[in-house]
Amino acid sequence: MDQEKEDTQTKADAQDEILLAALKLFAEKGFFNTSLTDIADAAGVKGTSGIYQHFKNKQMIAAALYANIFDSLNVSIDDIRRKNQKPAEQLRGIVDLLFRLTDEAPHVMQLLLVLNINEILPEEKPLLETPPFAKILKIFQAGAKSGEMRNLSPQLCFAYFFGIIDQTLRMVLTGELDKKADTYQSQTWLAAWNTIAKK
Repeated sequence: MDQEKEDTQTKADAQDEILLAALKLFAEKGFFNTSLTDIADAAGVKGTSGIYQHFKNKQMIAAALYANIFDSLNVSIDDIRRKNQKPAEQLRGIVDLLFRLTDEAPHVMQLLLVLNINEILPEEKPLLETPPFAKILKIFQAGAKSGEMRNLSPQLCFAYFFGIIDQTLRMVLTGELDKKADTYQSQTWLAAWNTIAKK
């Protein structure tokens, strides 16, 4: 029984190593410029056969990474919504999270914002249909209903508000802005909020 538990743990550790190595490589070199051999070398597994023990192909690795990222975002957004009553406070919490992730986990944000998921995983749901982003749309609906935000469709609110957030974070990630994301957070929040706030 203990041996079985140990084998499961070892397998999970190996999968985690592969995912971490792939995340870093996809973010730095791009998905299409990263080979399974690159991932195997970076993860410290024995050749591509070591990868095939855990994942069928590179797309499966990318799909697992996206699933992990969206699961984590989903949990974080639930937590933010529980702790904050007002839609504006909830949005502020989400923006804080995205800026913090850009500084602390740039590879995750690179995968989320810079790489084109439709090219890599054409079967994936569009971003706004994923659970975390569907919850954000509900925040915009609640904001319009409470009178905090303009009465626009949630999708338009998302485009206006997160267009500014997204562009700023992309510029940090690509080096077009040379300071940490945190430096630009308050002015970015203000610009984004002004696009949807009820005057």
